[in-house]
Amino acid sequence: MFTYCKSILIACVVALPSFVFAADNPVAENAAAPPPATVSAPVEAAVKPAVTTQGARIGYVDIVRLGSESGRGKALKSLLNTKKDSLQGKIDGKKKQIEKLKTSIEAKIATMTPAQREAKSKEFQKKLEEFQKFARASEEEFYLLQEKETKALYGAIEQSAVAHGKAGGFAAIVVKKELLYIDSSVDAKDVTDDLIKALNLADQKK
Repeated sequence: MFTYCKSILIACVVALPSFVFAADNPVAENAAAPPPATVSAPVEAAVKPAVTTQGARIGYVDIVRLGSESGRGKALKSLLNTKKDSLQGKIDGKKKQIEKLKTSIEAKIATMTPAQREAKSKEFQKKLEEFQKFARASEEEFYLLQEKETKALYGAIEQSAVAHGKAGGFAAIVVKKELLYIDSSVDAKDVTDDLIKALNLADQKK
């Protein structure tokens, strides 16, 4: 279906929780010499250190769903299928011509002179090379189109991810399959549906 198993949309950057410690208050003592029959000032109670944990917020996406369920992804799949069918039809047509020429030569080869056989052999070889060249060119044309349109789709996904990430206060948005571990202090959310909606909305505005 889709062959765009390239690098992740946005680099996975997970910020580690930060800890802030309050310094202990020093023991307060009366520096001056105490008068007779008195004792030093009482020791102030030590302040307990305060610990604050800030967890990063990240989003993750199912890249396969983005490609198969978004309007742009469906359009790309349709475009590639149509192009593939068109090129395959032309290849099949030329293949039939080659097979027809081969059958014709084989049916008459017994009655041909050596010179005629050589001429027909060269003719067939030329047609075969032309067919092979056309098949290679068709394959290259298809993959160039696929690469171009896939790159454009990735660009649109990345733009939607950046906009959604900034608006939602995410530290990063990553591809789900790249996410091997999430610490309990990290606020993680599946934003696939949100990006599908964003992609479809962006296409409607064009």
